[in-house]
Amino acid sequence: MKRIVGISLGSSSRDHVVTVELKGEQYKIERIGTDGDMNEMINKISELDGKVDAFGLGGMDLYIYAVDRRYEFRDARRIWRAAKKTPIVDGSGLKNTLERRSIEQLMEETDLFDEPKKVLLMSAMDRLGMAQAFEKAGCKMTYGDLLYVLNLPVPLNSLNKLAAVARVLAPLVGQLPFTMIYPTGIKQTINKPRHVKYFLENDIIAGDFHFIHRYMPVELPEKIIVTNTVTSSDVEFLRERKVKTLITTTPEMQGRSFGTNIMEALLVCMAGGEEELSEAQYFQLLEELELKPRIVHLH
Repeated sequence: MKRIVGISLGSSSRDHVVTVELKGEQYKIERIGTDGDMNEMINKISELDGKVDAFGLGGMDLYIYAVDRRYEFRDARRIWRAAKKTPIVDGSGLKNTLERRSIEQLMEETDLFDEPKKVLLMSAMDRLGMAQAFEKAGCKMTYGDLLYVLNLPVPLNSLNKLAAVARVLAPLVGQLPFTMIYPTGIKQTINKPRHVKYFLENDIIAGDFHFIHRYMPVELPEKIIVTNTVTSSDVEFLRERKVKTLITTTPEMQGRSFGTNIMEALLVCMAGGEEELSEAQYFQLLEELELKPRIVHLH
């Protein structure tokens, strides 16, 4: 049996373990949260290094993207180095393939985009593939990178504008403590609405679930959420907030959908343990597994 472990900066209350069989091989998939403690992440990775088949780096990104450039987070690189033997991935490979493909599947197989939609994407630099796919679907975009990452009252509506801003700010932001720019640990369980008007004036709210949960208003009637990494209690939370439909880009596995970092670690393991897979390799594995977005109608 292959063992996949996601080590997350997030809350340990979201930990989960499943065993699945894919293409005749059994995989044990675990998520271990460290409640915002980066030193504990390093200790866990060091302890399991060489004893598991692949790591997912959860609750933080090593890389973010702005059209033609890639930027790195210093804190994430420090944690990344703890894996000396076992391959470790942060989910960015799947964000640029699976999530792009998921939006294209929704275009082809549902009526979601039959009428033009207005979309709030919490952070395009975190999900460039999704951003480009939404634009391809004809959506009117609001990118929340400045609104929700830096708490600046400046919505962006094009990836080119985002790229221009990123050239100035991203190298500086990458040097900041990661806890300053992303909800970690206990913050992931606390809802603190921010820049609510952008949630309310868009049809679709998309991106990282912890950003959505952290900053969404008390109610989101008739809205569609496109995300991943949701537990059964998260689904009920969205139902209580009157969200109309939940779409996850990663499949449900025994009561929850895992993050892209864990799913990417699974694909890396299936491919034989290469840390850097090509885009073509990801697309081939996704085709073989026949993964499709999960759609849950809440109201």
